[in-house]
Amino acid sequence: MGRIDRLAERYERYISLPWEKDLAGAQRVIFVVYDKSDERRLRARKQLFKIATDKAGHHWIECDLTDAFAEWMTNRVEYRESYFESPEDLDLKLEDDFLEHTVGRVRTVLQASEADDASVVALFGIASLFGFIRVSEVMRAIERDVRGRIVVFFPGEYVDSNYRLLDARDGWNYLAVPITLQEIPGVYDV
Repeated sequence: MGRIDRLAERYERYISLPWEKDLAGAQRVIFVVYDKSDERRLRARKQLFKIATDKAGHHWIECDLTDAFAEWMTNRVEYRESYFESPEDLDLKLEDDFLEHTVGRVRTVLQASEADDASVVALFGIASLFGFIRVSEVMRAIERDVRGRIVVFFPGEYVDSNYRLLDARDGWNYLAVPITLQEIPGVYDV
């Protein structure tokens, strides 16, 4: 059995457990953590996670941020050509406008009528945010909008309660439930 299959199996065990209703938004977040080299494999096999979600009686909704930066630059940034000449001038716009754009894309999905308290929103493409904005900022901004669960497919690592995107940045501690290939006491218990 491959790594993605094992992750999907662990996800299925967790998502099939009864859901607590009175959790804070940050506690409704699930991070599926996988090696960055497995990004294409995971995308090719993401249906395993949808099937597990359906089997558990929950509705699956996808939100893909892979093209968020390109869409933002193309449709929302005036003078974009000048930013290619002086990329350092883009820093302030990234911190405010791009973060707001990205959060808005996720919120649109989280606030859709089909995203109720029994649904799972699957968030893909967060590696494409690397170098532009921090995933931790996005998660803090949307956590109050999570009604059911949000599953963040996270290419990186989870070590000592810290998440590190693409193994490159200092991590941050977050209340999300980690689904990893390593056994984590209390997470997969049925």
